[in-house]
Amino acid sequence: MVGDEEEHLDLATLVVPSVGSLLATGSRWEPYRLIDPAGVGVQAVTDYFRDLQAAGRTESTVRSYGMDLLRWFRFLWAIDVPWDRATRLEARDFCRWLLIAGQPVRPHWRTGQPSEPSPSPGKPYAASVRAHNETVLRCFYAFHLDIAEGPVLVNPFPLDRSRRSGRANAHHNPMEPHRKERTGLYRPRVPKRVPRSIPDEEFNEVFARLPSHRDRALVAFYVSTGARASELLSTLQGGVAPGRQLISVVRKGTGAVQELPASTDAFVWLRLYQVQMGELVPKGRQLPLWWTLRRPVRPLTYHAVHRMFERVNQLAGTSATLHALRHTAAFRMAEDPALPLHDVQLVLGHAQLTTTQLYLTPRAEDVIRRVLAHHAEQTRQAAERIAPTPAPGYRPETMDVLFGKGLA
Repeated sequence: MVGDEEEHLDLATLVVPSVGSLLATGSRWEPYRLIDPAGVGVQAVTDYFRDLQAAGRTESTVRSYGMDLLRWFRFLWAIDVPWDRATRLEARDFCRWLLIAGQPVRPHWRTGQPSEPSPSPGKPYAASVRAHNETVLRCFYAFHLDIAEGPVLVNPFPLDRSRRSGRANAHHNPMEPHRKERTGLYRPRVPKRVPRSIPDEEFNEVFARLPSHRDRALVAFYVSTGARASELLSTLQGGVAPGRQLISVVRKGTGAVQELPASTDAFVWLRLYQVQMGELVPKGRQLPLWWTLRRPVRPLTYHAVHRMFERVNQLAGTSATLHALRHTAAFRMAEDPALPLHDVQLVLGHAQLTTTQLYLTPRAEDVIRRVLAHHAEQTRQAAERIAPTPAPGYRPETMDVLFGKGLA
């Protein structure tokens, strides 16, 4: 059976068209809907989205889960297997396809022309993306197994063999921290990475290329508050207190409003941006703080800020990311001995102190600089140890003629 299936499905020549879509409806009751190639919504995914919403998941989380489900459904549509008939073989081949085939080539947003599907490998998916995809699909099928809806008999994405007979950390010592365990059979190992920050020289180059007071104010707030990109854009006009150097944001996970301290420069750039916009921006304490520069003005979105930062990076010849500004702020705060780590945790909005402790890890560029300085010092000390010492009675000028100056 397995051999016949492997002969029938040749992943090396499989073409997965970019059919279907994840539609943003604009409705708070159903923010996203998965659409099949015929233009009809997939009811199984709609039911799962409703369950996520009832559990308090944000719209951005629903969108993230929806993109993983769209990737899975496109694979099933390409091999002509219904979602409720998928087995572990399809799940295994899907994970192999993610690993080897890579990302599809997407069309440019201006042309709108669909990309031609190709079996040739594209840019590989990161291990974190594949791990997230496996988790989402395992939870999707677990949900339908729990509600006993449809002919779903087995979860195509099973648990790891060593975990099927017990729960995670079953014999955990309460005096020790919990260790991470692999939960999914096809879940890849995600390497532990140190958050990437922006070196000071690179940051200065990027900041000098920012085209407007609004963009300078945004970057200054990002790098001084450590707020996420979407959190800072949630600030209302009434959430700014320049006299106390505080700005209020809506936290991504909890939805709570929190005041964050910011640098003086950030508020200076903010005031310059407000004066520049003048009467173009509607006034009101409950209105957004950040607006587009193009007329007619509209509330600024995450994708607009992300694209602005990409353009600035292209001009500066750098590779910094918008989220790296948050990491840069976190490293700067964690390196300050006068700032307790618990304060950094509160400002960054981390639920666990162990997450904040990642920013105590030395940055790669700092380690390289210190190690190179160490090697230079070792070379200097070795040169001093092997320098010839003239015997008593020799004249220094004679030694200079024989061995060169500086050896006597």
